[in-house]
Amino acid sequence: MRIMSRWFIEIGLVLVVAALLRPWLGRPELGRLRSDIVIERWNFRFYFPIVTCLLISGIGLLILWLLNR
Repeated sequence: MRIMSRWFIEIGLVLVVAALLRPWLGRPELGRLRSDIVIERWNFRFYFPIVTCLLISGIGLLILWLLNR
C-alpha cells in the first residue's frame, strides 16, 4: 500500500511540474503527427490520432520500465 501512495505522489508532482512548464514550452505538436488518420468529407471530419497514442504509450512504458529497474 505504501508503494502505491508513493507512486501517486510522484505522478502528481510530475503533472504539476508539467502544468507549470506548459506556458514556456509552447504548444506541443502531439496529436497532429504525419501518420495519424484524418478523413475529411463535405460536412464531416474524422480524426484518429493512432500514431500519437502509440508514441505516448511507448514513452509511458519506457518510463515505467526505467523506474522498475
